[in-house]
This record gives sequence, C-alpha cells and structure tokens, in this order.
Amino acid sequence: MANQRTDSTGGTVKVTLLKSPIGFDGKQGAVVRSLGLRRIRHSVELKDTTEIRGMIHKVRHLVSVE
Repeated sequence: MANQRTDSTGGTVKVTLLKSPIGFDGKQGAVVRSLGLRRIRHSVELKDTTEIRGMIHKVRHLVSVE
C-alpha cells in the first residue's frame, strides 16, 4: 500500500533560505549548499522527491517550503 505523504507526484517545491547555517552543525551547511541555496532569501525550485524532502527535513529550521 502506498503512502500518500511520501509518494511524489512529479511536482516541484520552492525552497527559500531564511536563516544562516552558520552556528549550526557543519553537515547542515552542506545540506543547504546541496539544495542549491547560496544566501539568505535565495529561492530554488526543486523536484519533489523523497530525497529532497529528507534534505529539507534536516534543515527545516533554516528554510521555508512552498
């Protein structure tokens, strides 16, 4: 049985960096960079996959998702 919450529909998500990763664990800064975010208030559109959702979950206190 498929889980509706984790199944991707092929859409995109818009991720915006709201807070600097400086002062947090270095791995979180690496996740922010790998999402393609470069500076505060920078937004990127990413494919809605489980991998991207997991990365967003790791830095959910630094970003906003639309």
